[in-house]
Amino acid sequence: MDRFQAMQVFVRVVDANSFTRAADSLSLPRTTVTTIIQNLERLLGVRLLNRTTRRIGLTPDGAGYYQHCVRILADVEETEACFQEAALRLKGRLRIDVPTCIGRLILIPSLCDFHDKYPDVELVLGLGDRPVDMVQEAVDCVIRAGDLEDSSLVARRIGTLQTVTCASPTYVARHGMPQTIESLRDHHAVHYFSSRTGRNCAWDFKVDGKHQEVDMKGTVAVNEAGAYLDCGLKGFGLIQTARYMALPYLQSGELIEILPQWKPSSTAISVLYPQSRQLSPKVRAFTDWVADLFAGCPLLSGRDETDPAAASCAVYQRNQGQTTQAQPPVPAIPALADMAPRRRTAREEAAEYLL
Repeated sequence: MDRFQAMQVFVRVVDANSFTRAADSLSLPRTTVTTIIQNLERLLGVRLLNRTTRRIGLTPDGAGYYQHCVRILADVEETEACFQEAALRLKGRLRIDVPTCIGRLILIPSLCDFHDKYPDVELVLGLGDRPVDMVQEAVDCVIRAGDLEDSSLVARRIGTLQTVTCASPTYVARHGMPQTIESLRDHHAVHYFSSRTGRNCAWDFKVDGKHQEVDMKGTVAVNEAGAYLDCGLKGFGLIQTARYMALPYLQSGELIEILPQWKPSSTAISVLYPQSRQLSPKVRAFTDWVADLFAGCPLLSGRDETDPAAASCAVYQRNQGQTTQAQPPVPAIPALADMAPRRRTAREEAAEYLL
């Protein structure tokens, strides 16, 4: 029995979550793949996979063996890469998972550059804000914002997520403009709740160099960044969202920055990967590429759109392009003293109710 081939087959079955897809990708008969896994389990004396008619799952022994196999195969791949002339010869499947908005607004528009550099790497991009089990779901690395909670993962910081507090002109006309941190308690917020814990994320400001949390009332809570922004645009309440997402709407007047003198705290953006995959050339290449992508844009590296470098930032240019298209004029916001709540039509009330 070829143990090295058995490891490769086992890892491919787990990654593909299918004996048939693994067999196709390895150009082997399905019966051969099944026999190799059965012989491997017999050799080790443990069951590695739980098989049902619908899915394949790792047993606890299988999860441990999978991690060892990935590390061994990565070591071999790293050794071979040391003797290759250039990283362009990297090949194989690389599965990553990123928040939806970072994927749609930042990564996907720049993927042609990654493909030009690494044409033989098959990039499998998962989009979502939910936690992922990197071993069970065979994910090589993830991009996440916030503090590292799982100490078994390696983190490389690649950027800084700036947050802005804002509201729609409709909300401001109806409820007024907050003037102080304390006055926020009289306003409504759209809440963002964690998919992992189910709890609403805290509203946070930096006041005199210190963090200050504010309890906010709210009647709507979502767990996806794009939906969160949409709720703010519809006037459901104040929101604290990523500045790179809000920028085109701030520039067009569809959103107004609230309490600009007290900024929300910024958040680190990191690439995370299991310790067993830190030597993988593909993971290293992707991490270096995405770090350069974020470093080249002030909106993602701790600076803002006033930085001279913003003119060459792809994210900023896309935002500018969105706001320079022909749009209906945004009405000026009257002085607070002159604001009178406008009676909404039945159509408007129904649209907001159904959002």
